[in-house]
Amino acid sequence: MVVATSPPSQPYRSQPDGGQSDRGQSDRGQDGPGCLGTRLSRFDPVERWVHWLSAGLFLILLATGAILNIGSLALLVGRRDLVRQIHVYAGLVLIVPVLIALAGKWGKGLRADLARLNRWDNEDRRWLRCWGRDPMLAPGKFNAGQKLNTAFTGGAAVVMLATGVIMRWFSPFPLAWRTGATFVHDLIATALLITIAGHVLYALGDRGAMRAMIRGWVEPGWAQSRAPRWYAELTRQDELAGRDKLTRQDELAGQDKI
Repeated sequence: MVVATSPPSQPYRSQPDGGQSDRGQSDRGQDGPGCLGTRLSRFDPVERWVHWLSAGLFLILLATGAILNIGSLALLVGRRDLVRQIHVYAGLVLIVPVLIALAGKWGKGLRADLARLNRWDNEDRRWLRCWGRDPMLAPGKFNAGQKLNTAFTGGAAVVMLATGVIMRWFSPFPLAWRTGATFVHDLIATALLITIAGHVLYALGDRGAMRAMIRGWVEPGWAQSRAPRWYAELTRQDELAGRDKLTRQDELAGQDKI
């Protein structure tokens, strides 16, 4: 869920010395904030678990929803009551992984990335105007397409939960609410199906992004090409960490001489 894949930005070309392209090669990196030697840490284990648990629940919801609404599938599968119960409970627990991740200090990375995804700037507006095709774009850790995808998916999940509750426990609600809830639920489900299909296709076409969500890291060349401002941010952190380390070493050396 955190990792929302979208049409990738074009390689960042404003560096005359030539940043590395996304060809599987990596720079000689330094250990420091966000870095793992020649690798850059993009998503921590908590973020990856939340993403894959949420993805699994979304797939269950889409599959069971299709069975409940498509007659030929319903006849093929049968067990309609069981399918309905699976659909209901999967919808109710969909938000649980996110809430657990956000509840404690272990969710620091997820909270930081959600804050990034909710911040929009002029670079994001430029991205949306050209749909990421401008070679001079310099997105941060997430581009505008990823932010838009995350916002839609999160909002759609809330709407699906609300309308699903009205459909399942309909007694307290007037007929107009129940009818409207059914229409909105089906409409948003279709939009989610299209969005998730696009998300999966783009992710499969970007090995760096897929590796980041499976193993947690990307190569510096990928970061320079896809997220140059994020790469620059990590590089600055590494430089500051290196300077602090040298300063401490100098201080210790000075104390030894006294």
